[in-house]
Amino acid sequence: MATVIETNPRRFDPVAVDPVTVDIIENALRNTRYEMDAVLFRTAMSPGIREQHDEFPIIADRAGRMVVGQFGSFIDGFLTTYQGEISEGDVFLTSDPYACDGAISHANDWLVLLPIYREGALVGWAAMFGHMTDVGGKVPGSLPTDATSIYEEGVVVPPTKLYRRGELATEALELVLNQVRMKTWNRSDLNAIVAACRTAARRVLELCDRFGTETYLSTLDALLDRNYRAMAQLIRTAVPTERLEFTDYVCDDGRGFGPYKIHCSMQRVGDKVVLDFAGTDPQAEGSINFYLNENMLKMFFGIYMIMVFDPQILLERRLLPAGRGQHPRGVAAQAPLPGRPVVPDPCAGPDLRRHGRAARPAGARVPLRGRLLLVPAPDVLGGRPQRRVVPALPDRLRRHPGPALRRRARRPFAVAVVHQRPQRVPGELLPAGHRALPDGGGLRRPRVLPGGNGIDITYWFLEPGEVSIHDDRWFTYPFGVNGGLPGARSRKLLRRTDGTEQVLPSKCDHVKVGVGDTLQYLTWGGGGWGDPFDRDPALVALEVDRGLVSRAGALRYGVVLTDAGAVDEEATKTARERLRAERGDTRMFDFGPDLDTLRAACEAETGLPAPQPPVFR
Repeated sequence: MATVIETNPRRFDPVAVDPVTVDIIENALRNTRYEMDAVLFRTAMSPGIREQHDEFPIIADRAGRMVVGQFGSFIDGFLTTYQGEISEGDVFLTSDPYACDGAISHANDWLVLLPIYREGALVGWAAMFGHMTDVGGKVPGSLPTDATSIYEEGVVVPPTKLYRRGELATEALELVLNQVRMKTWNRSDLNAIVAACRTAARRVLELCDRFGTETYLSTLDALLDRNYRAMAQLIRTAVPTERLEFTDYVCDDGRGFGPYKIHCSMQRVGDKVVLDFAGTDPQAEGSINFYLNENMLKMFFGIYMIMVFDPQILLERRLLPAGRGQHPRGVAAQAPLPGRPVVPDPCAGPDLRRHGRAARPAGARVPLRGRLLLVPAPDVLGGRPQRRVVPALPDRLRRHPGPALRRRARRPFAVAVVHQRPQRVPGELLPAGHRALPDGGGLRRPRVLPGGNGIDITYWFLEPGEVSIHDDRWFTYPFGVNGGLPGARSRKLLRRTDGTEQVLPSKCDHVKVGVGDTLQYLTWGGGGWGDPFDRDPALVALEVDRGLVSRAGALRYGVVLTDAGAVDEEATKTARERLRAERGDTRMFDFGPDLDTLRAACEAETGLPAPQPPVFR
C-alpha cells in the first residue's frame, strides 16, 4: 500500500455547493480533459498517438476516483500495489499491467500518474497513458502474435518515479529507453504525456484558488454522487432482473488453435448489475488474452448505458458501484502471459498472477478486447441483452471494424489501421487503394447505425521489410441482429512481383515483402440490422449505383432492378414475397453456420486451414 506524504496534512470537510458552481467546475474539468488531449497531440511524435489518438487521460479526486476521463480509473490498483512513498513533485511511470490491476493491459501502454498538491496537501490526481509504437521485444512494434510470455513483448516498467520531488530520474529513464527501437519517439511521447498531466494539475489548482479547496473537493463528491444516482436509475429502468446470456468467439490465437469462447451473463440485483463470465474458455497459450480490469469492465458497461440512454451523463468513477463483475478463469491473461491478460484468475494470488507459469501474453489482444469492451460497439456487452434490456435495445446495438496492420522495414516503423478513432487519421496516412467492399456488410434495413460494408485496402511496399498482422473474424462471421444477416469475413492476400499469391492468416509476424509487392486487405463487414426485405428498394438501387451493393447483392434484398438501374416494383414485390416464405421467421441473432460446418468448409472458403479446437492445460 502506497504512503502519501503531506507536508501540511489537512482535513477537508464537505461544504454546501450551489448548482451554478457545480456546473462551472464540471465544465472546467471537461475542458481540462480535452486540453490534456490537445497538449499531447501537438507534442507527441508517433502517429499512433498524434494521429490515431491511442491515449487515455483522467482527472481524479484525492482518493484516486476518476471524475473526468475515459477507460476507467488507473489509480486504484497503483495505490494498492505500490509500496513506496508519494510526495509532492513525484511523477510515476509504469507499463506493467499487473502492477495496476490491469488498468493498462499490455507493455506498449505507458502510464503516467501525477499527484496534485496544494499548499502541502494532496487535492487530486492527473493520469494518462499512451500506446508506444515500440517497447522492444522479439518483433518491432512489440506485439508478437506467437508470444507465450509477456516478457517476449518488450520492456515492462514497474511503478517507477520518473520525477522524484520534481527532479527527473535521468538514469532510470535512459535505462528504459535503451530497451526500445525508436527511443526518440518514446521520449517525445512520454514527455508529451507528462506535459498533459501537468496541464491538468495547473487547471485543478486554478479551480482550487478560485473557489477554495473545500468547495472544489465537495463539488467532485457532488458530481460523483449525482452520476451514481443517475446510473442506478438507468439500471433500475433498463436492465431486467431475469438472467440474460450471450456468447461470441475470437477466431484463433495465432498459433493454430481456436475459436475461443467468450460467454457473459447479466442480470440486475437491486440497483446493481452482475456481469458473470462463467463459461468463458480458459486463457490461451498465445497472445490473444486480455487482462480484464474489473473497474474497466464496469466503466465500459456504464459507457454503453450512457451512450444508449443518456449521453449527457458525465463519465466518471461513480458509475462503477452500479455494477459488479464476476470473473472465472477465462480467456484472461495472468502474468506473465504475453499481451493483455483476459480475465485475472481470482484463485491465483498476486505472485502467481505476476510471475506464475500461467502468465499469458496479450500482444494480439485487440480482437478479444473488441469483443468485450470497445465503444461504441462491444460485441459481448452489446449482444448480451439478447431480446431486451429494454424492448428497443436491439435498435441500440452497434457494430465496429477491428482489423489492425503493422508494417516494419529495415528502419523500424509502424503504420496502424485500427478501431479506436480512425476517423481522425489524415487521408495522407491512409493507403491510396481504399474502397468500400461491395456486399461486405450483412443484409440490413435502412442504415441507422454504424456498420455495413467492409473496406478493400491495398498496400504497396516501396522497400523490402516485414509485415505483422493482427486481425480476426476470418473464421466466424460478424453476427446480424433483428433479422439481419451476418457480414462478410476478413481476408488478406499478398501478391508478389513474381506473380505468386499467398493468403495470409489473421495473425502473423515476419511476413517478408519486397519492393513492388502488394497486400490486399479485405476487412470484415458489419452484421446486418433488421429485416433486409423491409429495406427501401430505392435505397438499395442507390447503393448499387454507388458501388456499395452489387446487382446480385440487390437480389438478396429481394430488389429487382431494370437494365437502367431503376427498381422494378412488381418484380421486387413478387421476389420479396417468395423469399420471405422460403426464409420463415427472422432470428434475433444470426451467427451464420455452426462451428462444425465452418471447420468443414474453412479451407475451401478461406484458403486457410481450420483452427484446431483449443486444448487447455
